[in-house]
Amino acid sequence: MILKKTFPFIIILLMFSCNNTVTNSNDYSKYLSEKADKSLLIANAQQWTDKLEENPNQYPYLGKRASAYTAIFDATGDVGYLIKAEEDLKQAVEITKGKTTSYLKSLASNYISQHRFKEALSLLKQAEENGDKLKGTQKMLFDVHLELGNYLTAESYLKEIKNTSDFDYLIRLAKWEDHRGNLEGAIVNMEKAKAIAEASNLKGLKQWSYTNLADFYGHAGEIEKSYNLYLKALALDPTDAYAKKGIAWITFSYESNPIMAQNIIDSVKTYYTSPDYELLIAEIADYNEDESTKNAAISRYNDMVRNKNYGDMYNAYNVIVYTDEMLLPEKAIEIAELEVKNRPTPQSYDLLAWSYFKKGNIEKANAIIEKHVEGQTFEPAVLYHIAEIYKAMGKTDQVSELKNELVASLYELGPTMESKINQL
Repeated sequence: MILKKTFPFIIILLMFSCNNTVTNSNDYSKYLSEKADKSLLIANAQQWTDKLEENPNQYPYLGKRASAYTAIFDATGDVGYLIKAEEDLKQAVEITKGKTTSYLKSLASNYISQHRFKEALSLLKQAEENGDKLKGTQKMLFDVHLELGNYLTAESYLKEIKNTSDFDYLIRLAKWEDHRGNLEGAIVNMEKAKAIAEASNLKGLKQWSYTNLADFYGHAGEIEKSYNLYLKALALDPTDAYAKKGIAWITFSYESNPIMAQNIIDSVKTYYTSPDYELLIAEIADYNEDESTKNAAISRYNDMVRNKNYGDMYNAYNVIVYTDEMLLPEKAIEIAELEVKNRPTPQSYDLLAWSYFKKGNIEKANAIIEKHVEGQTFEPAVLYHIAEIYKAMGKTDQVSELKNELVASLYELGPTMESKINQL
């Protein structure tokens, strides 16, 4: 049985039956020329380097510089600064012999950004043993166990931190409900978190809640609400690359306006570097049947992810590139197996199954799906893979049910998927 997300199927179908427009370039064009000031951020980091050189024994400066490096990564996507932050935090943890919980959690957060979840878990267990600032540690333990697919353990930590007036608890409850396929519940709790963020008037909390709630509304087909929240995030920070990418997706997937989407992405790329932007450019080019631009974007993506600093951060993307674009399923299987080892979630097993399917080993792909994936995740991309594998296995009834789900998820999947879904 395929479990369903709780959003209005009929409304979603109607959404795609007419040419709606929710964006207005007058709303966001003023933000497209805004760029993160990397030189100012680097200068902030340099001041801590200067202080360290003057006072090499003042190890708290390592934590300050790590925070400054992390801010550069967040604003520009330059992964080298994430690694610089890691180096400083590792040194701080070593100097304090793992007894300072804040350094352990900061390094764990850095590892989460790098998708090094098992290493993050080890640090958080150590922080938990320290015993201080326990609630904060338990919140992060929920995050990591959820990322690792340890769902029962994650749920136990969610119960430990329960506090319905706490922003941190509510955003995690929203994430948990989304994991369970209860999108409506996820939105309700994220709305509550947003209200707390606005009442506190803390810019970081407001911005985070706006973009994450915007994502949820997009998944639910409430595109105008999603768009307005991205605008609210940009009003707080005109350089918010994630919010701009969100608006670009609306113009591309909902409004069928690839030119505007490309313009927005081009503006972001002037200051923000991230390999997945190249894949979005490739997807837009594919929609435009522009093979040359598509191949160039995929080539740039491959060049970027060769940077060893990315580590395992782009494994999931790499699998799809190798299976769907470069037609190298053996390489995809190798990466997918590593991802399953690092992060044994239904999503990781789906990548492995898809790789075997693309290699032509349909029975093995089906066995992986049945054991590790079916009914355990609600991500549309995964459901599409399941549908293709089940179609090859002759499971007509299951494919029909999945197809209905996928039609309802066309906005999330993107317009290039429509013909593939129709052929199921």
